[in-house]
Amino acid sequence: MRIRYGMVGGGPGAFIGAVHRMAAALDGRFELVAGAFSSDAARSRETGEQLGIAAARTYGSFAEMAEAEAALPEDERIEVVSIVTPNHLHHSAAMAFLAADIHVICDKPLTTTLADAEELCREASARGLVFCVTHNYSGYPMVKEARERVRRGDLGDIRKVIVEYSQGWLATLLEARGHKQASWRADPDRAGVSSALGDIGSHAEHLARYVTGLEMDELFADLGTLVPGRVLEDDATVLIRYAGGSRGLLTASQVATGERNHLRLRVYGSEAGLDWSQERPDRLRLALADGSEQIFHDGGSSLSARATAHQRLPAGHPEGFIEAFANLYRNVGLTLDARAGRAAAGEFDGDFPTVRDGARGVFFIHAAVHSSAAGTWVPAAYEPPA
Repeated sequence: MRIRYGMVGGGPGAFIGAVHRMAAALDGRFELVAGAFSSDAARSRETGEQLGIAAARTYGSFAEMAEAEAALPEDERIEVVSIVTPNHLHHSAAMAFLAADIHVICDKPLTTTLADAEELCREASARGLVFCVTHNYSGYPMVKEARERVRRGDLGDIRKVIVEYSQGWLATLLEARGHKQASWRADPDRAGVSSALGDIGSHAEHLARYVTGLEMDELFADLGTLVPGRVLEDDATVLIRYAGGSRGLLTASQVATGERNHLRLRVYGSEAGLDWSQERPDRLRLALADGSEQIFHDGGSSLSARATAHQRLPAGHPEGFIEAFANLYRNVGLTLDARAGRAAAGEFDGDFPTVRDGARGVFFIHAAVHSSAAGTWVPAAYEPPA
């Protein structure tokens, strides 16, 4: 039996909604049966019709959708909702569905304020609901391999973490020309206090923490707006001191002209270093202290059980962005199936970013904004509410 899900957002002109739908469909585990795809009721109905959703379950607002779905019999209502709206709507939409006892999958960043993020943590915990935040880069098999090699000590003591996320698509003032994706990301009312860090820096922060397991102690940030006329920052550099003494550097730029989607993580320890790039996601480089190196690929026989569990194709067949995204959906689906007694729990079912990971990301964004404004190091240690 497929898991019934609904979607909030993802209507005409949206990018990430279609990605979520492809990811959810890849394993045949989910079925889209309801949605409030736009704040414009007519456009929502149009999208629902295009997607083959029954007219009665295509809603004009997420509030209407949450109430109506909660009133349906248990074997008809959605089990989980996917929220793919601009940032400012994440909190209110998620709260509406949590209140209806519906599990949540939410795009990043979790919310625009820390208070809202913490409220979602408490509500999801109190109701015992699954809440996934789609930091999808943690879904790549070779990222999982990197995590396992760090955690089992292959690199020795971690000394330096460098994570970079560079794009060039906002090198001009696209928002002034009515570009939909640029317009909301550049608007503080919809994006929140940050653009570059909120949009892509949050991915970089989660990736580094997922692989290394390190928690920040303090940070110093320099946020800048390099395109004249832009309101929010489009470039960010963050120095990080981790608990235990490791040092880190995080850079996020949307004005790195010519770059496409350059997300790269390097981790250096006392014994070895590793290097992974999102634009060559099936490859992990391990650099050894004697100057030699090892290259690991998807499908290799020497990979960890965690990496192998998230591979879909034989060696030499490239897996990419959609497959990594789908790994999050699959793990959420496996978790829901186990909870409902439809399947036995698996070892890696819970390997997806949670609402507490999302809250850590929101805290990081706000700490960096504060640091940049004050021109000083600020505390970065944070533990979200359980």
